Amino acid sequence: MPLSSFPSSSSFSSSANVLALAVLLLLLNAGTSSAQLSDNFYSKKCPNVFNTVKSVVKSAVAKEPRIGASILRLFFHDCFVDGCDGSLLLDDTPSFLGEKTAAANNNSVRGFEVIDAIKSKVEKLCPGVVSCADILAVASRDSVVLLGGPFWKVKVGRRDSRTANFTAANTGVIPPPSSNLTNLITAFQAQGLSARDMVALSGAHTIGKARCTSFRDHIYNGSNIDRTFASARQRQCPRTNGVGDNNLAVLDFRTPTHFDNDYFKNLLIKRGLLNSDQVLFNGGSTDSLVRTYSKNNKAFDSDFVTAMIKMGNNKPLTGSRGEIRKNCRRVN
Repeated sequence: MPLSSFPSSSSFSSSANVLALAVLLLLLNAGTSSAQLSDNFYSKKCPNVFNTVKSVVKSAVAKEPRIGASILRLFFHDCFVDGCDGSLLLDDTPSFLGEKTAAANNNSVRGFEVIDAIKSKVEKLCPGVVSCADILAVASRDSVVLLGGPFWKVKVGRRDSRTANFTAANTGVIPPPSSNLTNLITAFQAQGLSARDMVALSGAHTIGKARCTSFRDHIYNGSNIDRTFASARQRQCPRTNGVGDNNLAVLDFRTPTHFDNDYFKNLLIKRGLLNSDQVLFNGGSTDSLVRTYSKNNKAFDSDFVTAMIKMGNNKPLTGSRGEIRKNCRRVN
């Protein structure tokens, strides 16, 4: 190649400057934008975090199996409002309005004390390293496993939100128990979740209990409910609003403390406790999925795991966004 074909020294200098700038921008971006969650995020910084979370959850579930369902529900209600960022865990203050008093959560979400206990132990183990958002994600998985459900690897690396979104939590982002099928599909699609994901995640109602206020209208006015089942539930939940509002009924009358596919078997015989349960099997587009899951527990487990991972990976705060809270109930 002739000498005249080589770039001049000024061209080399210009190219080097452009390359250096590109590398600098890439490094800056890596620190501020959404990094990928990973299985081994804490492998060096806090290797015993998973065992620590599991030990606390195991003790809590042994004392009260329902608490496993409550922790799982906390995770759902957190993730549906601006992603899985621990915003639901924040308490109100005179100058801060959290999400706990929103219609979908008020006097309903529970299990915060278990997350507090986990956070306290983890902070002693590795101070300032593990987020409340990750603790909730891992505790949800452990709750499912301890109640007989499937195991999956939880990707971690989330950071905690410094804010909450009462408005979103209070205006239907979290689908209410009165939802019809279209409402449910739309609400889950807004979270990047398919109708299949929605049906599988609804299967979480194979564990836990619901308050009378959540199922009163369905057991008295629903047209798609077994009458004997409705009558039995009416004994626990008076027709009059304000009377027995907090009375509880199990979501799955067959195996209420065991994570399995009986929830879907109940829907086949019109014994879904909530309207939002029974609409999954009511002559609509999700009937075939309900039939499949009712017959095939492995198919349900597999799709549930896929949907949980997808939901947990939706819009996480990573890099330098958010913070690692010292106390899950308040910002640092």
